[in-house]
Amino acid sequence: MADPSPTPPPAQGQTTGLQIPPEVAKKFADLLELIKKSESMNDEERQYWINILPIMTPEQIQNLRDILENERKQLAAIDSKYQTEIEKLGQAEVVKQTEEERRKRREERSGKETAHKQQEEEAAEDILKQIEDAGSTKKAG
Repeated sequence: MADPSPTPPPAQGQTTGLQIPPEVAKKFADLLELIKKSESMNDEERQYWINILPIMTPEQIQNLRDILENERKQLAAIDSKYQTEIEKLGQAEVVKQTEEERRKRREERSGKETAHKQQEEEAAEDILKQIEDAGSTKKAG
């Protein structure tokens, strides 16, 4: 029997159906929380980052953590900044301004993340090529 109350779609920053291997969940619990709560990613992007966490270098992991923590802090600052204005000016106009600012920041972050994602993909391809080359060298020798 179907549930009479339909499930609403996930709000931005919420996730559905992410596949997180237990070893990744254990090793990167704090980073996974930041990924799950990121408002600048959709589930496909979240899953991408979860999938490549095990092959990322410590520096890459720290860069991702810094980006996500910066996003969280900036959004919290925006919320705080506009909270008093919401009370003064009326909720509708300020909510519109806040959403516009968030949208702009999300677009900026999305651009940075896309560039970072491209770098990560290239790095992963380089690593795989090195592994393949090393395997070919051993077979040839």
